[in-house]
Amino acid sequence: MALLVVGVLLTQLPYIIDEAHIPPLWIMTALGALAGTQAFIATPATFRAPVIICPTICFTFAVLLCWGLGPAILAQSLAVAVVTWRLRRPVTEAIEALAQYTVSFAAAELVLWWGNPDPLHHHAASQVASDALTVLGAVAAWLLVYAGFAIAVARLRGDNFAYLRAGGNLANQVLFKTALVMLSPILAVAAHINIGFVPLVFVPLYAVQRMARLSSQRDRQSRLDPLTGLANRTGLKLAFAALTGPTRDPEERVTLLLADLDEFKQVNDALGHEVGDQLLVAVADRLARLPVRDGTIARLGGDEFAFITATRNPAEAMELAHAVVTALDQPVSLDGLHVDVTASVGIAMHESSREDFATLMRHADIAMYDAKQRGGGIAAYEPGSHQDSVERLALLTDFRRALEQRDSGQISMHYQPQVCLKTGTVQGVEALLRWRHPRLGLISTQELITLAERSSVMHLLTMRVIDEVVAQVAAWSAEGLDIRASINVSSRDLYGDDVVVHLNGQMTRYAVDPSKIQIEITESALLRDPNRVAGTVTRICALGVSVALDDFGTGYSSLQHLRKLPISEIKIDKSFVAGMANNHDDAAIVRSTVEMARSLGIRTVAEGVETEYTRALLEEAGCTLAQGWLTAHPMPAQDLHGWLDQFRLASA
Repeated sequence: MALLVVGVLLTQLPYIIDEAHIPPLWIMTALGALAGTQAFIATPATFRAPVIICPTICFTFAVLLCWGLGPAILAQSLAVAVVTWRLRRPVTEAIEALAQYTVSFAAAELVLWWGNPDPLHHHAASQVASDALTVLGAVAAWLLVYAGFAIAVARLRGDNFAYLRAGGNLANQVLFKTALVMLSPILAVAAHINIGFVPLVFVPLYAVQRMARLSSQRDRQSRLDPLTGLANRTGLKLAFAALTGPTRDPEERVTLLLADLDEFKQVNDALGHEVGDQLLVAVADRLARLPVRDGTIARLGGDEFAFITATRNPAEAMELAHAVVTALDQPVSLDGLHVDVTASVGIAMHESSREDFATLMRHADIAMYDAKQRGGGIAAYEPGSHQDSVERLALLTDFRRALEQRDSGQISMHYQPQVCLKTGTVQGVEALLRWRHPRLGLISTQELITLAERSSVMHLLTMRVIDEVVAQVAAWSAEGLDIRASINVSSRDLYGDDVVVHLNGQMTRYAVDPSKIQIEITESALLRDPNRVAGTVTRICALGVSVALDDFGTGYSSLQHLRKLPISEIKIDKSFVAGMANNHDDAAIVRSTVEMARSLGIRTVAEGVETEYTRALLEEAGCTLAQGWLTAHPMPAQDLHGWLDQFRLASA
């Protein structure tokens, strides 16, 4: 019905105009102003300088073709005023836009004056071609001056052609203006023949505007992170392309900062993903407030953020990294809780045109990993570290493959006996992983754990060790060997139920007595999140499996943890045990630990016992078990029977 009414009104518009004696110039000017109400702001790919999409130029350029320069400038002034009011843009921006249009119209008017077209009265083929070429020349002159004005203004501002670098803003604007200006000759002819047909152009213009708006929204969404509103990886890549374009300042280097939040997984697991998302939004808001010129901030997924900009030297890049760390220094208030936020930041600077975006990202990732390893918060990429990082990644890949391929023969378990200091009998063994790389040979266990603990490989490793040890205990039991085996579990595996479910499943599968299995957790893992670890420890103990606290004394844990948690065993760290013979403080710490554990009904194991004198001191202090090279080195499972026979003979 509405379309029918509009159609009837349009058919009557020529008669209304004739009766009202409204000059066609007024109508064209009014239509140009009306077109200004369709203006909207589109955000370009790089999220820097927004552009205004508005169809007014097709009407005002038609005014230029029909009535000359003065009326065209007046019509454009009215249109700019409407757009400024409609979009609430600054007055200074409106003045600059009007100046740009004025000089562009002047250039087009010069071409029209020289060519003197008269399309309504020229009918000869040569005259028609000349008129068409003149109008095309005026359009070209208008576009060239329009683009040149934008470049000149950017140059005068000292932005080094920032308008061009901002994701192709100028190119997109010129393309859009070209389409509109090329429509204006048609409107000019229509205005001379029947002004009533000119408003009909609003129907296709509205459709084009609608499609442009939807396209701009989809384009923007494809480059935005939906949670934080920052750029995503695609947007960051486009920002890199803009900064490395031909108009870049040769004295500046593209700099990428990669920031990863520390311990974010604990926030997610402890408070829920909804609160974790709130934390990410708060972090994004703080980073977005950093006063950095020509920079783009992105969230790459999870708790990883990136910042790309141009800096003149490494000191400036380091200063920016410190600004990022400082911005996250204050706690974030979430649902009444104050959550401390820290981040590890890696810095990578674009070295040459041969380095693409993927290379810069890889360098920043390597630097960020180094920052996490060093614990200093910030690290810059060093070319010499690249090969080491590649080798570490390759080694991790090889380790994952070895864990998944159980018949490869690379992974094996060794067992180190634990001897009772009072009776001299072997009461348990600790299971220790060994990996013999097919090319590099035996890999250090400490290096292996450090490599795997920050990846999903650590969980795979824990599950593999549980499988191997439970199956081995079942085999020993079938052979008549009654011995307890201890399994080390990483902190990552204590924040969920996977380890409990898997352990229970394997003990059921092999019909292993739960008292023959012990789980070892480190004191540092307990300190990171005591409440969550306590829940997992309680569920493990409910299976009938005992729990030992490893490396006791290195984490300065509170004694309340020993009182609240169902701990069966304390393993005194070898750093204290080794110093007993020569250091009175170490000896006092060991004696105090043994006495405290005895009062709580907890047995003690001394690690790293290597001399007979140390063993005697431990026995005198009342320590329960000793483990170390004095008794035996870790050995394969098949060697344990023979070693036990020799040990019993020697003890007898």
